[in-house]
Amino acid sequence: MSRSRKNNNTLSCVKTNESLPAGDSLQQPIEEIQSFSFGEPTAIMDQRDLQDCMECAKNGRWYEPPISTYGLARMVEGAVHHQSPLIFKRNVIMSCFKPHPLLSRQDASAFIMDYLVFGNAYLELRENMLGQPLKLKHSLAKYTRRGEDLDQYWFVTYYGEDYAFPPGKVYHLRSPSIHQEIYGTPEYMSAMQSILLNGEATLFRRNYYINGSHAGVIVYLTDPVANSGDVEKLKRSLKDARGGGAFKNLFVYAAGGKKDGLQILPFSQIAAKDEFTGIKDATRDDMLAIHRVPPQLMGVLPNNTGGLGDIEKAAKVFAINELYPIQSVLKDLNDWLGIEVFDFTPYALAETAARS
Repeated sequence: MSRSRKNNNTLSCVKTNESLPAGDSLQQPIEEIQSFSFGEPTAIMDQRDLQDCMECAKNGRWYEPPISTYGLARMVEGAVHHQSPLIFKRNVIMSCFKPHPLLSRQDASAFIMDYLVFGNAYLELRENMLGQPLKLKHSLAKYTRRGEDLDQYWFVTYYGEDYAFPPGKVYHLRSPSIHQEIYGTPEYMSAMQSILLNGEATLFRRNYYINGSHAGVIVYLTDPVANSGDVEKLKRSLKDARGGGAFKNLFVYAAGGKKDGLQILPFSQIAAKDEFTGIKDATRDDMLAIHRVPPQLMGVLPNNTGGLGDIEKAAKVFAINELYPIQSVLKDLNDWLGIEVFDFTPYALAETAARS
């Protein structure tokens, strides 16, 4: 009986359909909705969280740094207002550096830059046959590791054999960390996210223009296509038409749509809601604050008619609050070696400001 009732219901539906006026037949159901995405995402920066681990793991021979030195090195070139203060500080310090027979200008410059970027800097002491100091050679902080015996240091790369320095012959300058005492950490840790965001915003903007001044589209096809191969050809054509580094695009095929058989719908028009300038300005302010370099000393253009103030007074404040303390830290090498290698002349611009 249940089968009979089911058949009657079916017949009733058919009769109802037949009673409709001509031309008002029931709409055919959509066969299948197809969708796929194309255009691989562009890697903007390393996705590893540099602050994820703040302790030093050891592998049996040396301690690993608490922060990836490779990540810190990439960040230097990721944002203009991060790299510029680092180079500025290095150049000002080198302008005051008094050359010494044991330490060349090139090694001193690299040593200072490593300290500012990584919070760690290394000099290898090379001695003559009599055990007397012969030369201080810079060792790249990106590849230098501290051994389990804290007087032992290693030079570690992915492409060569690990090299063990003679014990006790490497001077290690650290920017103290509050988490551990094996390695130093850079002073700009709190601005790390702003540095990454600034670089990502710039690269997003560049890819936005490369992509045709839009952030991706939805290609929406509703007209039924007799040959399914035509849909596949359209997919391939859309993929091949996109340039390298294009943003995500989405193709949707819904046969039997009501209107506008083929539509191209942009995700958004950034020109109308552009936050690029706001992001750049906010992250720039964070970087200038953490590096503590007066903007007029770095060539930053003022946003107001009043300007940024007297550059000589700014240089004097910078020298007292930032330059001289770093020079004092560098002189720790003199205590370790027993020879006054690091010595500096007064900062000329600060002296001029003081006399005026």
